[in-house]
Amino acid sequence: MSGPVAAASTSFVAGLGPATHEKDASTMSSGGWIYIMTNRPNGILYVGVTDNLPRRAWEHREGLVEGFTKRYGLKRLVYAEHHDNMLAARQRERNMKHYPRAWKVRLILETNPEWDDLYDRVM
Repeated sequence: MSGPVAAASTSFVAGLGPATHEKDASTMSSGGWIYIMTNRPNGILYVGVTDNLPRRAWEHREGLVEGFTKRYGLKRLVYAEHHDNMLAARQRERNMKHYPRAWKVRLILETNPEWDDLYDRVM
């Protein structure tokens, strides 16, 4: 394995994997998702983990999640990766939170250079 996304069993990013195009319910609801939210390109970043990416992204967009993301208006989903195991997803989230901002920005730029909002692609 090499590179930051290699730790994930399945990656999902701007190019989108088949799971999001086909809306495969077993892939969307099993395991866990690591995601990054922002307010604008090169803006504030938030790394989170969830077992239901469409629901969680919607909660952030609607301002239903109290705390950091609501306070700073982080409503743009710019990166996500799927893990078959929620425990692995939580560990990856903890690791990513400790990585420098530049590393997270490079991760986003590798797959989503325009910082597009991926929300509509996961719904």
